[in-house]
Parts: sequence; structure tokens; C-alpha cells
Amino acid sequence: MHRVTLGSTGLQVSRLCLGGMQFGWTADEEQSFAVLDAYAEAGGNFIDTANVYSRWVPGHYGGESEEIIGRWMKARGNRNRMVIATKVRGRMWDGEDGEGLSPMHIFRAAEDSLKRLQVDTIDLYQAHWFDEKMPITRSLRGFEDLVRNGRVRFVGVSNFPADRLLEGLEAADKHDLPRFETIQPHHSLVHRYEFEETLQGLALDERFGVIPYSPLAGGFLTGKYTRGGPPVASQRAAGVRQYFSEEGWAVLDVVRAIAGSHASTPAAVVLAWQMAQPAITAPIIGANTPEQLEEQLAALSLILSDDELARLTAVSRPFRELPVIQPAP
Repeated sequence: MHRVTLGSTGLQVSRLCLGGMQFGWTADEEQSFAVLDAYAEAGGNFIDTANVYSRWVPGHYGGESEEIIGRWMKARGNRNRMVIATKVRGRMWDGEDGEGLSPMHIFRAAEDSLKRLQVDTIDLYQAHWFDEKMPITRSLRGFEDLVRNGRVRFVGVSNFPADRLLEGLEAADKHDLPRFETIQPHHSLVHRYEFEETLQGLALDERFGVIPYSPLAGGFLTGKYTRGGPPVASQRAAGVRQYFSEEGWAVLDVVRAIAGSHASTPAAVVLAWQMAQPAITAPIIGANTPEQLEEQLAALSLILSDDELARLTAVSRPFRELPVIQPAP
């Protein structure tokens, strides 16, 4: 699998990042190991998760995904070949400091993630979303302690608006604190506005590594949904219905047509389009089975023509001009 440099970090990562939200949620440990094995066998080395995965499941406490990834790396003895990213911000324990981006929460959450992942260092530690109650300088000092002690190599953000990101960059420069090196935005053919209108220019100017999540729009862009078709059994179906519009089906029609002309999959076409965008480093993909993963890895060998890229960009333009509702996890 082709490697690219993650922003200004110097880290060499796979062109497609494997997301871990499904591990311990829609994929049990055996299924998760099978997906992780298939990804590694294909040459993948970049895995993204978060400490809150999958706290929303009844009986779960958060950290299930990290634990599975940690056990997998220990069983395979491949930690030194993997780039591991996780996130901090959500509630993980009771009490006033049980969530947020205070230095106290960041430190304890990092120590917990390190134990679950069974690693000495987190390669990329990301603020999952901004904390409106915490001054960004204080949050950066929390990250600074982890970087200085070798517990974290680089820091990044997810779901940060441009003004908060700029505030963090200015604070890092002014106080000589760790700089955010990556951003993880919500971005796909049917969710373009949020990144392209507010963050893309900044990402290019600041040489951020950009690792977008939900590139397949919760499964909508895989082609498993059809106009007037029967409901698809999926735990993410509620968030996908926002794309059931004439604009959404028009995008899917073009995606399917291009996939057919290449004897490829809709997922591969969508990811190939995204990887062709100038600011994108490595889209985050997810799979419950090796077969689902294979459909997405096909994007790595799919070369779209300039005309095909232009058709996809044009048909999805409404999703660049208008904000789209954020789907629930």
C-alpha cells in the first residue's frame, strides 16, 4: 500500500487509514481481528480510534475499540509497524473532570488509552472536538506534558471549526506549545461544505495532515441503499436518511455509472475521488468484514480520468454550497 507523509509530522502512513469505531460495536473481537489482519496484509499501517468507542452501547464503558486494537497488536507482535491514532474529549468517568480538554482530563485519559492499547507512546493524540469551557492554551499545556514525557508524539484535532483551530495555532506559536499537526474533518461527496468552505484553505496553508472521517456517508455511498428500496438493517441508518434526496440519488447514480465502467465498486470510486483532492492525506475507512474492506481497498488501484473526477465534483456541488446535518455516531 502506498505511503504518504502525514502533514509535517514526518510519519509515513498508508493512503487509507483504518478506523476502529466498529471494533467492539458492530464487529466483535474475532471479526475485528480478521479486518485488522486483512488491512495489515494489504500493507496498511495507520489505525485511528477514540477512547469513547463504544461507550454508547449498553453495557459498554468506552475503550472497547482501543482494547481490541491493543490485543491484536500484542498477538501479532507488530506495534513497531503501526501508526496508532486515538482521541480524547468525551466523558469517560464520573466527576467534574470526567470529560473535556482540561490538562487533568487529558493526562488521565491518555494514561488509560496507553494501557488499553498496550503501547508506550500514542503516535497521534487528537482532541475529539473542542471544549468551549476550557481555554485552548490550557489544553495545549496538557498535551505538552505528554509530548515532553514521550507519551505522545504528535497532536491533532477532530471536529474543530476554523476559528478554534486558528486560536490553537496562535496559542502554540505564542507560548511555544505543541502545534496541531492534523485535522480529522467530516467530509464526503455528500458532505463537502464543512471542510471545503471553512477548513480546506487553512489545511493547505498550514500543511496539515487531513484524515477525513465518514467518506462513505455512513454507507450511503456504498450503493446499498436504493430509491424506494426496502430498509437496510444498519445501526447507522438514521443518520444516512438525510441523503435520501434527489441531490443524493443523483450523486449515487454517477458513482454507480463510473464504478460500472471500471468494473469496480461505488466505495472505491468515492474514495478515489476523495484521495484526488489536494488537501486530503488519508481517508478513514471502516469495515465489519474483510470483504467490506476489500471493496474499499480497491480505490488504491483505481485511476479516475479528469472527466470522471469533474463529473463527480459537479454532481455533488449542492453538498458544497449547503451545510449538511451531522449524523449521529
